[in-house]
Order: sequence, then structure tokens, then C-alpha cells
Amino acid sequence: MSVAYDIVAQGKPAASARTEATPAARPLVLPARLLDTVAAFTHHRDIDALDQGLALSLAELAPARAVVLCKRAIDGLRRESIVRCVVDAQGAHVVDAEAVAGDPALARCMEEQQPHADVDARGLHRLFVPILHEGRALGALQLEGDAPLEGALALAEGFARIYANYITLLQESERDKLTGLYNRRTFERHLQRLLRQPPTAGVASVWLAIFDIDHFKRVNDTYGHVYGDEVILLLAQQMRASFRHDDVLFRFGGEEFVVLLAGHDEAGARGALERFRERVAQHPFPQVGHVTVSIGYARASLTDYPEMVIDRADKALYFAKQHGRNRTHGYEDLLARGALGPVAVTGSIDLF
Repeated sequence: MSVAYDIVAQGKPAASARTEATPAARPLVLPARLLDTVAAFTHHRDIDALDQGLALSLAELAPARAVVLCKRAIDGLRRESIVRCVVDAQGAHVVDAEAVAGDPALARCMEEQQPHADVDARGLHRLFVPILHEGRALGALQLEGDAPLEGALALAEGFARIYANYITLLQESERDKLTGLYNRRTFERHLQRLLRQPPTAGVASVWLAIFDIDHFKRVNDTYGHVYGDEVILLLAQQMRASFRHDDVLFRFGGEEFVVLLAGHDEAGARGALERFRERVAQHPFPQVGHVTVSIGYARASLTDYPEMVIDRADKALYFAKQHGRNRTHGYEDLLARGALGPVAVTGSIDLF
């Protein structure tokens, strides 16, 4: 679908107005359905809902039997997610999200930053459109249809531009400006999303871990805040390198960080956290040398309030810091051993 627009200047003299009244010069009216669709999908303030809204909007407006949105992670180095909207046997549009598998042609579209069309082995016509912002590929769109889709190119490119501008604003509001990790305002949404995933998604349990940098005030006082910020930035890079794609990473502020680990049992969660702790301890930080982190973690369940899970993990973190630092402790294990005592002191995490 392609739509042409005549732009009508405001405040023209009467003679021009009489000329515009002729049928040939009368401006085209933007279809109300297209305006409604754009307004609907940009109404979302949740990135996942925005992604699904984009795929659904294009599937409804373009002559396509399927629309795929592929996104790159914020670091730009890997694909992050795939959202598909397909027309089922009853003619209804079905939207779902999945892991980062996708057609190699999507990756090529992002690399080349150019739209292209082809016909796949099934005889389906496909159109690929990159999603670009300031010369960087944020992702790509894939449309599939029974007939050539070149007529939908202008529509798909327009939606890609709107999406690129809007997703950039949303990401900036959800990310910590220094590290690019999620900020605390997004925490509850991510936790609830992980907890509500069905067992078929491979989520055995969700674990919440809190850690902070040991003696970080000493780093700032000795080397200055510039080097302190560099330690935080490099620590965030170590987090991305250590944890899996399905694990969600946050900076809560200062030197405090949170990780949501999905699909682990207790041993798996502890093993992942221990590997990260050891990785940090072995990493040489410029000028500062070596730093360590203390970690506390707890299991999250669907019946928990987010602040309850944070409080349990924070108790385990406090125990780790009081018993030598540079170590990992789980709340459930400490509770079973009676190590927390009758009254456990809460640490420094402040939600509000």
C-alpha cells in the first residue's frame, strides 16, 4: 500500500484558494484508518507492547500474511528479540514474541541498511526494511505475502521511521544513562513478565540478585569520581559478558546493581553469580586495579511483591558484606541454616 500526499500551504490568497477548489488540485485526505493505526501503536509506553503494536499495525494495513520485527540489543552487537504477527486460518491476526532466531536475510538487511525483496523457497514474496536511527540499525522488518510487496515499501519505511524515533525515546527513559542497563523504574515490569512466562518457555525459577561494589567510596575518595564512573561502566560491561540473554540487568543507582536470572534452579543461579563475582575480581580496572563485589540473591514467586523479593536478597547481601565481602550468599540457604538470626538487618536498597 502506498499513499501519496499533497501538502496544502496555509494562509494562501483567495485566488490560490479558488484554484485549489478544482478536483485535480484538491488535496488527498489521509485515510483515517492509517491515522488511527499510528496513534494506536504509538500510544504504548511499554517497549514490548510497542513492538507488538508495530507488527500488528503493519500486518493489518499492508497486503502481508506475516510481519516480523527483529530488534538489535542496545549494544548493537547482537539480535535481541523477534516479534511475529501472522494471519491464522480464521483470518485473525496473532502476535507472539520469541528468542533471537530469525531469517539470515534480516541480519543482512540490518548490516546493509538497505531495503530489498526476494522470493523464498515456499514461493512467498518477502520485503525487508531496515529500522535506522542516526545511521545505526536498530532492527529490521520482514513482510511476507502471496504477491510482490513493493507497493508496501513506502508504508513499511514510514512505520520504520516512526518506530525508530519513538523506541529511542522509550529506551532513553528506561535505561541508566551511564551504563545503558535498565533503571529501577522498569524493574517491576520485567520481574512480573518473567514470573508470568509459562513453564514451556523454559523458566524453572526466577532469582533476584543484588550486588554492589565493595569499598566503592574508597575508590571515589582515592581516585576521584571520574575513575569511579569508569569502574561502574566497566562493571556493566562485565555483567553483559557474564550473564545470558534471558537474564535482565539493572543499575539501581550508585554502585548498586540487580540481576533477574530466569530458568535456573538454585545451583544454576548460584553458579552464574559466582562466575560473575570471580570474573570481576580477576579483571584489572584502569588506574584502580582490582575491585570486588558482594552478592545476595533470593527466589521470586508470582505471589511476591517486588519489594519483598528485594528485601530478602538484600538481607543475603548484607550477610555477605558482614562476613568478609567478595562472596555470594542466597537468602533461602541462610534462612535454612539459621544464619540470619531472629532479626535480619535490611541493607541499603531503597525502592522509593
